[in-house]
Order: sequence, then structure tokens, then C-alpha cells
Amino acid sequence: MTAIQQDHPPEQPRPSDQAHDHGHGHSHGHGPAAPVSARLRKIIAAVLIPFAVAVVAGLIVLWPGGTPDHKASGRSGLGFDQQTVAGRVVKVEEVNCADVNAQPQAPTEPGQDSAAQNGAPGQGGKKSVCEKATIEVTSGKDKGRTFPEIVQPNASRQFSAGQELKLAYAPKAPKELQYSVSDVDRSMPMALLAGLFALAVVAVGRLRGVFALVALAISFGVLTLFILPAILQGSNPLVVAVVGGSAIMLLALYMCHGLTARTSVAVLGTLVSLLLIGVLGSLFIAWASLTGNTDDQTGLVHGLYPNIEIRGLLLAGVIIGSLGVLDDVTVTQTSAVWELRAADPTVSRRRLYGAAMRIGRDHIASVVNTLVLAYAGASLPLLLLFSIADTGVGTVATSEIVAEEIVRTLVGSIGLVASVPVTTALAVLVVSADRAPAADGGAKRGADAGGAQAARTGRGGRGRRRRAKTR
Repeated sequence: MTAIQQDHPPEQPRPSDQAHDHGHGHSHGHGPAAPVSARLRKIIAAVLIPFAVAVVAGLIVLWPGGTPDHKASGRSGLGFDQQTVAGRVVKVEEVNCADVNAQPQAPTEPGQDSAAQNGAPGQGGKKSVCEKATIEVTSGKDKGRTFPEIVQPNASRQFSAGQELKLAYAPKAPKELQYSVSDVDRSMPMALLAGLFALAVVAVGRLRGVFALVALAISFGVLTLFILPAILQGSNPLVVAVVGGSAIMLLALYMCHGLTARTSVAVLGTLVSLLLIGVLGSLFIAWASLTGNTDDQTGLVHGLYPNIEIRGLLLAGVIIGSLGVLDDVTVTQTSAVWELRAADPTVSRRRLYGAAMRIGRDHIASVVNTLVLAYAGASLPLLLLFSIADTGVGTVATSEIVAEEIVRTLVGSIGLVASVPVTTALAVLVVSADRAPAADGGAKRGADAGGAQAARTGRGGRGRRRRAKTR
């Protein structure tokens, strides 16, 4: 069985349409575009089936086995493996910071000393007000137990009565220090937002929206069950990203858009673009001497797992980050070519390519702008720090922490731009070159049918003229 199925079954003329002509000026041949030939489907399958087999083989070879090191050693280095229970804020009351031995964390403001901030007498300083929250444990063996939590006036996290929390539990600590606030419980708003997202996708996309949600779940599963554990076990991050990203691409595209030649062209266009992104990313990351170790999280991961190749991790992030937008561009371009061809089956390759590229240029402008703004938004705190420091643009752009994002953005954008002409050219070749014989035969049959219809129309016209003369 090949990997390419016919897009739509050919529409056969009905005998009644041939036998009875009611004077309609249009033909009955409108409808879905004719399927590509079996020969071309075999050619596409000959390219994609070995690729899919290689991806499956890569998944089998690189699939992480055994217990990960961080689970076997009982440590993660991030505190995520601590025991947690549910909690709730019972009440919040205002107290003097000095009375609870709480020191304000903000630096002393000009003209105001630390004694004034602490509410000490002198210099007319007013007392600093803190909040004392009473927290109740609502799950676990100590359910019903309460403990106080002091909140500084300048703290980023403030509590309110009735707020649900996640509490960290340290069984070996002294009894009064066993529980502490770990985070806010965001389960309800996050679940509600996810439900609204799924409802919107299904309401607009219907069955295809359901398939899109299933593909999203599969993509998340590949990321969490294969890509991340395989990297932690020491596999090359670039190889893991290529194999995992290819698996996500194949599953998501074929599940959402069907096992058709149209989808296969989008897969080929995405594959070529990913190859270009990988080559350019590897070249410029090495040329710019980017290490990838530019933040605390990366440094912590590298400290816990020295065998992880951080530069490869950077390149893997570039590939995975570009994959989702690439799918969007290649599918859109392929669909544009198919629909343009269906609207005008006689259009030449050159005109078809030009019309599809006009659509693609608009898509390029919007997608590149979206990608740049997405990276800029993610790096906004960093950009603010550089702005505060009043550092020159050249210095900022060439610093490693910013240069990493610039390389990531530009390499991904080059791949996106290249995917438009590549995918468009592949789609034009498939829908045009393959149908030339069928089009010639169809034209000949159409001419024959047209001649017969003209003859019938002529006879009918003469009959009508004779009847008119008789009357």
C-alpha cells in the first residue's frame, strides 16, 4: 500500500446527462480536482516511505529506556520533586513589619532611611505594613493544620482570603517549618482556558478540528515521552530533534489533512525547509561561537547533566520552534496551488506558480513579522534591561544572549521564506505535469462532446425556426 491516496474520486458523467440536454450553458464536470495519477503517487511514495521508515527506525533506536538518572538518584535540582499538598488562605490581616521581624526587601528610597521603613521612631517615617496570611492545609495527613505566612508589602505575590494554594511539605524539617507556600493553584483557570480553546477549535474546525486536537496531544506526547527523556539520557539533541520533529510532522499533517498527494507535497516542502534550517543553524551557531549556555536554566541543566551537548540543544530548539510555523506555510501554499488549478484547469505552469506566489508573499510578510514579534515578546525583560543600561544597539545585538535569539529568529525566518517557493514549485509540478495527458484526452473528449451538442443544438434550432414559420 502506498503512502499516497487519491485526493478525490473522478466524477463520471451520468448517462442521463448525456442523453438529456435541457439547454444548460454549463457542463457537469465541475467539482473536485481530478486525482493525480498512480504513477506520480508511486513516485511520491518512493520518496516518503523510506523517510517514514527512517523516522520509525530512529524512534526505536533513540527511544529512552530504563529509569532516567534524575529519577534514579531522587534529585532534580529544581525542587519540582518535592512533596506537595493542597492549601487555602483562611484569612489575611495587616501587621507591622517590625512586629513580625520582617525586613522590607526594597532598597531604601532617597531621603528615607531603613529605620523609617521599619517603622522605627525618628525622621517622621511611617510604619511599614506587612500582611499576615493564615494558611490551612486541605489535603494529606495534616489536613486542617494552619500556619502563618508573612507577605512583604513589595512582594510580587499577594494573598487573598479563599485563595487556593500548593504547599511544599518537608517531613524532616522542624514542625513549624514543615509547610510553606510553593505556588498558587492555577488548575481551575488553566483547565477552563484549555476547554475554551478546544471548544473553539471544534466549533470552527468540526471534524478536522477534532483531528487537530488529537494531533496536538500526539505532538505533546512525542515531546515529553521521547525528545526530552532521550536528550536527558545523553543522545545527541540535534538528532533527537530531527527524528522527533519529523515524527510530529508526519503524524500531525497526515492526521489533520488526510493521506493525500496534496498533504504529501506539504510534507516534502516542510522536509526541505527543515533541512535548510538545520544546515544554516549549525553553520551560524558555530561561526558566531554561540555556546547556548546563556541563562540560569541552561546552566543548571548542564551542571546536573554534563553529557548534554548545550550547543546541540540550542540548534534542536531552533528546529522544533520552526516546525509549527513551517507546517502552516507549506499546507497553505499547497492548498492554494490545488484550488487555483481547480478554478482554471487550463492555466499554464508559469501562471499557476505566479498566482500562488502572490499568495505566498503575503503569507511570508505576516509570518516573519509574527515570528520576530514572538521572540521579541519572549525576550522583553532582557530588552528592557539593555534599555535601562543605555547600551548601544551594536553591543546589544552582538552579545551572546541576544545574538542567540537573533540567530534563532533569522535562521527560522529564512527557512520559512524558502518554504514558500519550494513548496509552491513542488505543488505546481504535481498538479500540472501529471495531468497533461488526462487534460489532452479530456479536451478531445470535450471537443467531441461539444460537436455533438452543437449538432443537437443546430437541429433543435432549425426545428424551432420551422415551427416559428408555421405559426
